[in-house]
Amino acid sequence: MRPGCQLSKTAFRETQKIRVGVNRLNQLPLGVLRRSQRQQKKSPPCSLAPIPDTNGNVRFSTRAAQATHESKYFYGWTIVAVGFLAHIASAFSISSTLSVFLKPLSSDLGVSRGVFSLIRTGEILIGAVAAPLTGTLIDRHGGRWLMAAGGVISGAGFLLLGQARDFWQFLLFRWLLVSPGDALMGQMVVNVSISRWFVRMRGRALALAGMGHGLAKVGMPLCAATLIVQFGWRTAWAVFGLLTLTLVVGPSLLFMRRRPEDMGLLPDGARSQSESETPARKAGSAVAHSSATADVAWSRREALRTPAFWLIVITFGVAHIGISGLNLHVFAFVSDQGHPEMVAALVMSIIAFMQFSTPMVWGILAERSNIARLIMAKFLIQATGILLALSTPGLPSLYAGFFLYGIGMGASSILAEMIWANYFGRVSLGKIRGLGSLLTHGFSAGGAPFFGFLFDFTQSYSLSFSIFIGLLFASAFLSLFLRPPKK
Repeated sequence: MRPGCQLSKTAFRETQKIRVGVNRLNQLPLGVLRRSQRQQKKSPPCSLAPIPDTNGNVRFSTRAAQATHESKYFYGWTIVAVGFLAHIASAFSISSTLSVFLKPLSSDLGVSRGVFSLIRTGEILIGAVAAPLTGTLIDRHGGRWLMAAGGVISGAGFLLLGQARDFWQFLLFRWLLVSPGDALMGQMVVNVSISRWFVRMRGRALALAGMGHGLAKVGMPLCAATLIVQFGWRTAWAVFGLLTLTLVVGPSLLFMRRRPEDMGLLPDGARSQSESETPARKAGSAVAHSSATADVAWSRREALRTPAFWLIVITFGVAHIGISGLNLHVFAFVSDQGHPEMVAALVMSIIAFMQFSTPMVWGILAERSNIARLIMAKFLIQATGILLALSTPGLPSLYAGFFLYGIGMGASSILAEMIWANYFGRVSLGKIRGLGSLLTHGFSAGGAPFFGFLFDFTQSYSLSFSIFIGLLFASAFLSLFLRPPKK
């Protein structure tokens, strides 16, 4: 019997008789018994508050929570599903989507490719500035309201893009609405939210959500090209705006939650800490998390003092110079070689298809293998693909090269998110990830105009693509030195 619980009337009378008898035998004053009875009547009724047992399990305070706890379905997968939809909408604003609009927009609005590329530079810088603040907000409040607000802002921006009559109007709509909205609903917010719900299965969870981004990129070039040909680029942006409002706002408000502990759950759906750390489970993830730190709090100053933080930033930042440039200019690169626009769209779809189909493989490998070595492999695969596409003429080598490049791109977001979460834990992930994004975005900002102005100067993409290959090899070399921080 729990102390402090009120007994039923029958049980109370029987207990009273027994106590009276015992008290008489021991010649105790009845006043003591009466005072005890009065206190017993004032005691609170029995509740179902959490009672830890000797096995480390927890009994939940309500039937609903207990049913959720006992269900085989883990709510974290709902978070992954919402992230999948948000990734689709976020793909509407990325460089590879904008690249399909490069020629018709630059022609209609009367700007060069170099000037047009400044759109992405400004957007990347806006995302960089917003990242630390967004990261702090995720740590404090979760992604629910951030994603909903981002969907509204970004969706309105896309709708207004179709009404732009001059380049400066188009630029302002992208910079003041689309970019800030994407910062609130995009990759960092989604991936940090998912990383809070998963530890042991973090790789596959991030991969499943990231497949939304890949799926959108598979159909995006052909979809955008078709909309532009049939209805014009203005209608295409309006369609993207309506889709953004539909895919992000409602699902975020209805289903997003901050962390599993707020629902009485544990990461990965474990029923208790002891269960999540059984030898069988440890064996499956020992390699993946052997270098991961415990879930301890990190301040920005502490993170900045670690070599691991700067090495992650530089390793990914150097490669992102070329990635952001290629993403915007790959469509023009292929069409400038004399291939039809549908071939250029097909090349982008090949990259996107591999980016869609390979993340699960990369995610499972990241759970079981040394993540630094996987990062090196990713950069080497990308460099090999670009080298093949650039050095050998003909469609087969073009398709094969970007096929390999797409395999490497499939690992980009998975491995980047995994290494931040594994090295710095869940508690301060938002602020640390946001600070890292601020710096890596600084590298990315120079990529698109670098490719664009170098093309304006040389009338060719050969030099910029060759430099990109060198940057990928440099990042592969730097990844050899990645080590977890110690606190």
